[in-house]
Amino acid sequence: MIDVGTGIAKILKAEGIEWVSTFPVCKVNNALGKENVPMIMMRDDRYAIALADGFSRVTSGKRIGVCTVQGGVNAAGLQVAYAGLAQAYEDNSPVLCITDGVPIGNSENSEFDITNSLKSVSKWYGYIDKPERTPEFMRKAFSMLRNGKPGPVIIAVPDASAIYDESLDIYETVKTWKSRPSQEDVQEAIELISQSKKPIIYAGEGVLYSDAPAELLEFAEISNIPVITTLKAKGAFPENHKLSLGVRGKHTSHFINESDLILSIGSSLSPGRFSHAIPNSMNKKIIVLNINEDHINKLYKTSHALVGDAKLALSELTKELKNLTSGKGFNEKITISEINKQKELDKKIYEKPMSTSDKPINPYRVYNDMMNVLDRKNSFVTHESGNTRDQLSTVYETLIPRGFLGWGNVSSLGFSLPAAMAAKIAFPKRDSIAVTGEAGLGYMLGNLEVPVRENIGITIVHISNGGFSGYGPGFWGDGHDPYTHEVQGYDVVDMSKVLSDMGLYSERIEEPEEIIPALERALEANKSGRPAYLEFICIQYPVYGDWLSSSHGE
Repeated sequence: MIDVGTGIAKILKAEGIEWVSTFPVCKVNNALGKENVPMIMMRDDRYAIALADGFSRVTSGKRIGVCTVQGGVNAAGLQVAYAGLAQAYEDNSPVLCITDGVPIGNSENSEFDITNSLKSVSKWYGYIDKPERTPEFMRKAFSMLRNGKPGPVIIAVPDASAIYDESLDIYETVKTWKSRPSQEDVQEAIELISQSKKPIIYAGEGVLYSDAPAELLEFAEISNIPVITTLKAKGAFPENHKLSLGVRGKHTSHFINESDLILSIGSSLSPGRFSHAIPNSMNKKIIVLNINEDHINKLYKTSHALVGDAKLALSELTKELKNLTSGKGFNEKITISEINKQKELDKKIYEKPMSTSDKPINPYRVYNDMMNVLDRKNSFVTHESGNTRDQLSTVYETLIPRGFLGWGNVSSLGFSLPAAMAAKIAFPKRDSIAVTGEAGLGYMLGNLEVPVRENIGITIVHISNGGFSGYGPGFWGDGHDPYTHEVQGYDVVDMSKVLSDMGLYSERIEEPEEIIPALERALEANKSGRPAYLEFICIQYPVYGDWLSSSHGE
């Protein structure tokens, strides 16, 4: 005989779960402790979810992030956690959240409809109504986490102390199953591509979750088709490659506009989610490769579809193309010289701000020096919303999958911190930097104690510009700037001193020539497990590179 909490703890261990993030009070926690499941205690419920979320993202679901939060009749914990769950749901992150379930017959004690609220932000919601169903529900949970479209799963436990006979249902670990498209669909896709004049590949996060970057690279090279990625997929294709069109910028927009065929791989093709729309879409052939049939004819007319795993499908596309061309592949349809020409036009925009010695420091200079210091094949950079997202996504050249990690569809401010922590936990030998502004720092301040306590050696890069106006004065118009954007800036509060007292290695940097030495000192401190904070005194500076928004051409 065994209690539900202990049963869950043993199942998590059997599934290879390495640790659980938490905020105290969830009744499953005691069982986790007794079973020696390591727990990382965050300072609030949203960050408990965010740390697990970041772990699932940076490992592309190969290692599942698990968290526990307070629930039950007193739903205060779940109400705080809701934002984190909504983020994981909108961003398709396979997180397992375990919470206290409302005991049967007690729902009238709360005005907050817990069950329906949780169902709205989860791929699947399981309520363990009978203790003997614990193995059944956990099997279902891991099946949902490891198969199909990724997303968070919630297990509600109304009575963690309830007893059941574990011998009646022996738990076996859950596998991942994948499917591939038919040979006929593969052949038709290659035929359509062969007929096109200016094809491009539009790669989404599904490439990462299917572990297909190598297959994408092989197919792109033999087909000679240039590749753009969504923001969430940044790094799925190495951005220093001659066929890379990056994520955003004038050159990216140019080739989307000019294309006559788009091969969408692992993307929902949903504009407004920090990915490009497809202007004049009715005059383009669109091939959709996705595990989720909902993305076929979702917004744009689908010319052809390949339903299946990206890794398997890309392998089949490459095989078919080699067979068709005797291994030679396609000749260039969009020439490398044309790609380089458009990239050079973009480069001219960024050259000056990335190299300037002006004071206050230009944020683009910080990002440029970061690229010079970091080994970008062995490091992670995370970011916040607003200026750090929009500036970094354009100029930070990402070379490895998940090397750039952060904003998705509805990511909450402050996410760069747990994302950087999760990356460091998952890959302890790699450097991990979280880039934030004033707003993001405000969200994460309380939780900056956690990496100190847990000896997680990350670096916080703070683009400190004195207010919520990183795009430059006037961007938001009346009602924001100049009336509501100012905070206690660097001229009033020295955050480097505040965070030094908290235990972080801390510096304030005002001289552009000190950016690289300061970064090197911070990364050196990280080697011993000490987190670092660098406050760069920066100018408010505009963003270059827009997202295409027109979905249908005139």
